[in-house]
Amino acid sequence: MEPHHAPPGYYRTSDVARALGTTPGAVRNLVYRGKLTRAGGTQRHPWFTAQDVAALLAERRQRATA
Repeated sequence: MEPHHAPPGYYRTSDVARALGTTPGAVRNLVYRGKLTRAGGTQRHPWFTAQDVAALLAERRQRATA
């Protein structure tokens, strides 16, 4: 469990994984591939903006319905 809390409007890696229905390792892979950008936190406990996560989720849903 990540001990650091993200400020309002930001998600932790575990929150992003839960929203996308994937694992924290897959979230790290999204960062590595440039699909998701860190917006704060630390190297070990990054934060991601809610807007970026929502955009990625919308893109995935659109791709799934196409």
